[in-house]
Amino acid sequence: MSFNYNKIQLAGHLTRDPEVKPVGTGSVAKFGLAVNRKWKDGNGETKEEVIFVDVECWGRTAELVSEYLTKGRGAFIEGRLKMDQWTDADGQKRTKFMVVADSVQFLDAKPNGQPAVRQDAPDRPVPVPVPSRAVGGKAPIDDDSMPPF
Repeated sequence: MSFNYNKIQLAGHLTRDPEVKPVGTGSVAKFGLAVNRKWKDGNGETKEEVIFVDVECWGRTAELVSEYLTKGRGAFIEGRLKMDQWTDADGQKRTKFMVVADSVQFLDAKPNGQPAVRQDAPDRPVPVPVPSRAVGGKAPIDDDSMPPF
């Protein structure tokens, strides 16, 4: 029996504004995500590590990400791992893992409580999607009030 399962979930903050490029009849958005982990070692000392992950998303998700997410904003990503391989200019084989996001949920709003909108996006109020499950002790939000992804 063969088992294959490629699913990843990450929550973190964008390390750069999404870059959007048209591809065929749709578009792709690429951005970086920083994911922090804190723990206490055997001596009770707090330790922290940060993992930097490249993320890409496609279609309508790419359009929404490029319109509403900016560097520093929080996001919850669900997707799959993808491995890119290439040969660099020196003839060395290179490999890089990235996440292809199936869904991206926005985790925070601007400090004044208004949804964040990129400067180059139309200035209109739009609800900021958050995970439908309770996060940080807060009650779940009705999924019907969020824009589709």
